[in-house]
Amino acid sequence: MSFLETPRFPDDISLGSTGGPGYNTTITPFTSGKESRNINWAESRAEYDVAYGVRTQAQLYSLTELFHAVAGRGHGFRYKDWSDWNSSTDQTHGATVSDTDQTIGTGDGVVVDFQLIKTYTKGALSRTRDIRKPVTGTVVVSLDDVTQGSGWSVDTATGFVTFVTPPGVGVVVKAGYEFDVPVRFDIDKLPILFESYELQSASVPLIEIRV
Repeated sequence: MSFLETPRFPDDISLGSTGGPGYNTTITPFTSGKESRNINWAESRAEYDVAYGVRTQAQLYSLTELFHAVAGRGHGFRYKDWSDWNSSTDQTHGATVSDTDQTIGTGDGVVVDFQLIKTYTKGALSRTRDIRKPVTGTVVVSLDDVTQGSGWSVDTATGFVTFVTPPGVGVVVKAGYEFDVPVRFDIDKLPILFESYELQSASVPLIEIRV
């Protein structure tokens, strides 16, 4: 399955959509009333329904156009999850990122490639998520909290930051960025309900894919 890096799913439709992250957990109950829980996925897998974002005939056509281009479930594409779209804790519209938002690694004098990650922490618990689809032009990087304006590049198709010279031993590598979620349609047929001359609606599920 190929992936369509650009354009991403229309922002004006995703803004009005529903959905979010999900996990897969196996729960085994015991006769005592206690239970055993096994977390099957290391990372979440998001699901969305973009039907709620389709409000005009123009938006419906934009959605239909993308659906044809990616052949239903055939190809993946970028989607902006407006509830979690950047490296900071501020997810409001217009929020800015900092090159010290997320620690993505520690230098050893040899490694030059560092995967962008986002760590979610609550109390003693934390979970790390690989960021594989950063938005072009938004990534900023620091070494020991010193901004690095050059000497590195980022692959926006994989989320790897590559340094020209390996960061020294013990040097903390941090980054800030905006990012998209890699998704695909979870249907091969687009069901459209014509409610009026100007407004149509469709039930359109999307599901996150591993890339």
